[in-house]
Amino acid sequence: MKNDQVEVSKFLSYILRHRPGEIGIALDGSGWASIDELIQKANVAGKSLNRELINQVVANNDKKRFSLSSDGSKIRANQGHSINVDLKLREVIPPDKLYHGTATRFMNSIEKEGLVPGSRHHVHLSCDVIAATKVGKRHGKPIVLVIDAKQMTEDGHKFYLSENGVWLTDSVSFKYIRLSKG
Repeated sequence: MKNDQVEVSKFLSYILRHRPGEIGIALDGSGWASIDELIQKANVAGKSLNRELINQVVANNDKKRFSLSSDGSKIRANQGHSINVDLKLREVIPPDKLYHGTATRFMNSIEKEGLVPGSRHHVHLSCDVIAATKVGKRHGKPIVLVIDAKQMTEDGHKFYLSENGVWLTDSVSFKYIRLSKG
């Protein structure tokens, strides 16, 4: 993605996941925002935005962070919200193993509490080590945790798959976690 698209992606993530009121927009109960209102209020707030740039960000974002409504009039973030939205996620049976990328400095806390969502709605997991490693690198020296999703499912835990392929669950007890050997 070009630099201006990266900047817009970060802005959209912030507004659509955490602080829509910062520019004076409101999300509906499922996290959707009117694109016309978003553009108008962003421009008033000094952030140059237009429909073409939004479409480029949605299409080119490597993590597929955003979705457009079927009629193209609304946009929302696919997951990662710290505000209350109902993404209408369907429960899905996960693969036997999932992965969580984090930084080594968080391991003491993880050993005590497991993985908890913090300010977000869910713990985010990936289906491959490469994606998990990328996430871990954003937070420091990366470490990849292997999650026994099969056992969690058998024990009654629920998993959801977001529109962009991120696996979500409420929390992960340390008993389901081991360190990746790779």
